[in-house]
Amino acid sequence: MTTARDIMTPDATCIGANDTIMEAAKKMTDLGVGALPICGTDQKLKGMLTDRDIVVKVLGAGKDPATCTAGELAQGEAVTIGADDDASEILRTMTEHKVRRLPVIDGHTLVGIVAQADVARALPDPQVGDLLEALSTG
Repeated sequence: MTTARDIMTPDATCIGANDTIMEAAKKMTDLGVGALPICGTDQKLKGMLTDRDIVVKVLGAGKDPATCTAGELAQGEAVTIGADDDASEILRTMTEHKVRRLPVIDGHTLVGIVAQADVARALPDPQVGDLLEALSTG
């Protein structure tokens, strides 16, 4: 059984909830990633920040990325997956919540990120097609 721990990218780098969107954009650029987990001062996961969030919710809304914080864009409880959950559970969670990246949690600790591409490599082709179709609609 393939688990989230098997296919995740480990050591996910957080952006602090009090860090600015400008700092987040620079960190994304430096790391070559399109999303960062948002962590509070308590090191608990507050949400995910994507490059699309920056464009739509900050730049497109006329907000200043130098003063707007990552925490302002964290919405509700983050959708996560357990480190020992299997690939079919990852697939179900991504499909149900229409997300392309899932923070991987071990207890209350963020241990990595599973992206759509990670799942695609780990699953048989028909399931990958179903995932891509589910995330491409709606």
